[in-house]
Formats: sequence, C-alpha cells, structure tokens
Amino acid sequence: MKLKESETIEFKKSVAELNDSLKSISAILNKHQKGDIYFGIKNDGSPVKNSISDKTLRDVSQSRSSKIEPRIYPIIKTEILNGIEVINVSFDGSNIPYSAEGRYYIRVADEDRQLSAAELKKLMITNKNYKWDTSFNQSASLKDIEIKKVKEFCRRAEIVYTNLEDVLESLSLYSNKKPTNAAVILFAKNPFKFYFNARLMCAVFGKNNTAVILDQKEFTGDLFTLIKEAELYILKNINIGMEIEGLYRKDIPEINQEALREAIINAFIHRDYTELDFVSVNVFRNRIEIRNPGVLFGGLKIQDIVKRHISKRRNELIADLLSRAHFVERKGRGISLILGKEPTAVFEEIAEIFITTFHRKIISVDQGLVERLVDGLVENQRRIVLLIASNPKISKQEMHKYVGISSTAIDNNIKKLKKIGIIERIGPAKGGMWKIITDKIV
Repeated sequence: MKLKESETIEFKKSVAELNDSLKSISAILNKHQKGDIYFGIKNDGSPVKNSISDKTLRDVSQSRSSKIEPRIYPIIKTEILNGIEVINVSFDGSNIPYSAEGRYYIRVADEDRQLSAAELKKLMITNKNYKWDTSFNQSASLKDIEIKKVKEFCRRAEIVYTNLEDVLESLSLYSNKKPTNAAVILFAKNPFKFYFNARLMCAVFGKNNTAVILDQKEFTGDLFTLIKEAELYILKNINIGMEIEGLYRKDIPEINQEALREAIINAFIHRDYTELDFVSVNVFRNRIEIRNPGVLFGGLKIQDIVKRHISKRRNELIADLLSRAHFVERKGRGISLILGKEPTAVFEEIAEIFITTFHRKIISVDQGLVERLVDGLVENQRRIVLLIASNPKISKQEMHKYVGISSTAIDNNIKKLKKIGIIERIGPAKGGMWKIITDKIV
C-alpha cells in the first residue's frame, strides 16, 4: 500500500519534525476539520526506518495536545507500511479556528499557508462557537499579568487572593500555562503589546460636526483603565451644574453620570475585538457619541434592546468579570438604565459600528429637584418628565418616538401628570413649552 499527501494527509520523515507538523494540523483542521499526520514517511510516500519507543509516542501526544488551541485529543498509533513501522496521528475538531503556537494556517493542496488577518476573521465568523475572550493567547504568559491588578479585582469582587495561577484558573482565565484574551486585556502589564486595538480615542469638536477639533487624546491600557479614562474625559468636557443639599454643594453633569458610565462599559463589553478598530468618544457641541466596532451580537436589532430589553453579549467572560467587580448592572438592564436616566439617548448601527448618542443640555440647579420629583412615578411618566426637563419644547410626537408607546398613551400619561401637579403647558400647542412644577418639593 502506498499513501499520497493531500489536503488531509501530511508526511514527515521523522519525529524530529514534530514542531513543523503543528502547522499542518492547524491548516488541515481549519480547512477540513479532520486529517492524519504520518511520521516515518518521505514525501514520495515511501517509509523510513525510525526508532519508535513508548517515549516517542508520549512526546508526539504531548506536543499535539498542548500546542494546538483549542485543545485537541488525537489518536496516536503505530502502523506497518511495507514492513516498516510508522506513526499515525489521527485528529479531528470542529471548533475552528485552530492555532499552532499562536499562528493560524490553512491547507492549500498539500501545503500549509499562514492565514491573513482578513481570512482569519472570516474563519472566525463561520464558527458560531468561537469566543474571542475565552480563547487562549499563545503569545502571552503568566509573567505578562500584573499581580497588583488581579489583587485589586479580587478585593472588588470579594474573592480571597491565594496566588496568581490559582486565582486565574478559578476564573477560567488560565490553563495549560496560557492566559485567555480576557485575562490579558483586563490584567496584563501592557495589553497594547498584544492588541493594537487595546486603546481609546477621545476628541472634542467645536461644532456639531468634525470640522473643528479642539482637543484629541489617545489612551492605552487594560479595560478598567480605559473605562475610567473615557468617563473622566467626558466629564471634563461637558457642563457641570450644582444643587445644594443642606450645607453641601452637589455637582450634577448635564448628562447623567450613571447613564454615561453604562454606555462606556457597554462599548468595551460588546465590541468586536477581532476588528483592528477601537472604542472612541466624541464630544460635539450638541451631543456626545460613544462608538465601538461591531454591530449587535447574535442577530439582535435596535428595537430588541430598546423596547424588549433583550441582551446577548459578544464577550460573556469579560462581561461576567466586570459584573463581579461591580462595574456593570446585571445582565439585560444596561439599556434600560441608560434610557431611564437619559430618555433621549439614541442607539444606531452604521457601517459595522455601534453608536450611543447622548444629546447635550444646559442644566440648572432644578435638575436635582427633577430627579426627586420623578421618584415613585411609573416608568413611562418618569421618562416623559425627564424628556421635558432636557427639552421643554419637546413635542408629543417626539415623546412617542423616545418613550416607545402610542400617541394615545402619551396623552393619557400627560393628563395624569398635569392632574397630580407635576407638569403644565405654557402657551399654545405650537410654539408653547412645557414646565415642570417643583414648588412643592422641599
């Protein structure tokens, strides 16, 4: 019997070519999801005498399973070919893409070619089981992780810190001496060393478009750092009002800080990390935009997250860790929180980018009174009052659009708000404005 090399079969003259065979396994799995490697056969298909011991078979087994990610469990056995003993490594796996020592390959005829970034992304999209955050980073090791960052996370998450390896393993962030992408992007000393897109771009514009740039800054670092920098940058570049509580002054941003923070964190949780693009914050004169690469995950539409509050996370492990550290609301409440605090917030998908927009407003000392006034109101009434607070000239049609209920329901809620003395109409239907009555609040 004489075998021939093909897209699913590869020959190696001896086990000295173990490392080189890893490329072939990655390439064959990524193309056909199964194949065979033979050690002890020349390219022309003729067998070569090799000394094969139990140790030889163990070495082959260990190198295959530990250096291919995701892990595979090949069947390794000896066969007799033309009277000569050879080693057959039979493998299969559908969890593509597979990497060999951190690199990805594809089989073309009987050769292995390294995948380009575009080809790799396409391959990832075809595998519904692929998760960037749970995949292992073959270029990183435990020494790249900052112990101080992990200890701070344990403190926030109320986890007892024992040692770095045990803690990371317990959090599903480390296995077989390799950290996951989530571990690196959250806790590495320098995540930018491994990911070009581990950065944040912020800018302030002098108009409602990008014609005049007043300020521009770039930040790199772990996700905790980038979230903090994004929030600080926005707060530094928007109006801050105040109210007096007893003897103390309380600063109030023109856009609710909880809503801003939730939108920022959502951008980092839901972004597509296989894209080389990055999260950006743009402060315009009339609005703030928070942008992240990657549209909604799992086939969700804008109306699903706004009206039905359905949530599917692209990076579930990262989301879980941020939740443990008390950075985010429980699953599914993020959009609801944003709209509850900022009813005019808008969500869009444009050219594979998800955008959250907050409309800016000049706030006054009455904003704190408004917050107290809406306590106890039903959700739709609360949102109507907050809409009026942000824009006293808002129309009923605009309320219908933002609140997501019928025009009749808007009318009924306005009647109730007028009856209990919370709002009143000043002037005609066209050209008039709404007024929020805060006189009764002490």
